Amino acid sequence: MSDVKITAEPLAVGSMCKFIVDRPVYENRSYWFGNAEAAELAPLARRLFAVPGVAQVLISHQTITVTKISPQPWQMTGPQIGAAIREHIASGEAAVSSELQDKLPSAEELRTRVETIINDEIAPSVASHGGSIRVVDVKDNVVLLQMGGGCQGCSSATATLKFGVEAAIRRAIPEVGEIIDTTDHSAGANPYYTADTA
Repeated sequence: MSDVKITAEPLAVGSMCKFIVDRPVYENRSYWFGNAEAAELAPLARRLFAVPGVAQVLISHQTITVTKISPQPWQMTGPQIGAAIREHIASGEAAVSSELQDKLPSAEELRTRVETIINDEIAPSVASHGGSIRVVDVKDNVVLLQMGGGCQGCSSATATLKFGVEAAIRRAIPEVGEIIDTTDHSAGANPYYTADTA
């Protein structure tokens, strides 16, 4: 097996870092683990939770997003994450067991549940700031969202998505994998306020 190359990209949300592997680790699939107990049937996630300070793990195709609670900088934690990923790949084990994958609700059920959370909990708060948010699509357990109005192009949109929208969805529906913001935040002559045409 050739050397595994991993690129670390710390996110603007300082407690999170993306680790991009040069090959698929969970091909064309996505799974989120909110704690170590949830990772019992996921060999890769188990290895990552063994790294001190790791709080949450999102595995999506060849990208692994890790959330930490440790005060240690990523320069110290990152090499341990990289070693755990390489150890997993060398093992030949599946990243997530098929048993766990098979328990996921259908895309239709997830969409209904996500739309309920957005309409009941998230949209009123976003609307109070002149913004809007809607579900564009759900593919398997990957949710695609689009922000509009005052949220489009807003410098706080990433934080809003990570700390508000994403946190609320994950709290209610832990089966959701990757959550993708499809908004073009640079679009329009005045992207900070564009009428929602949805």
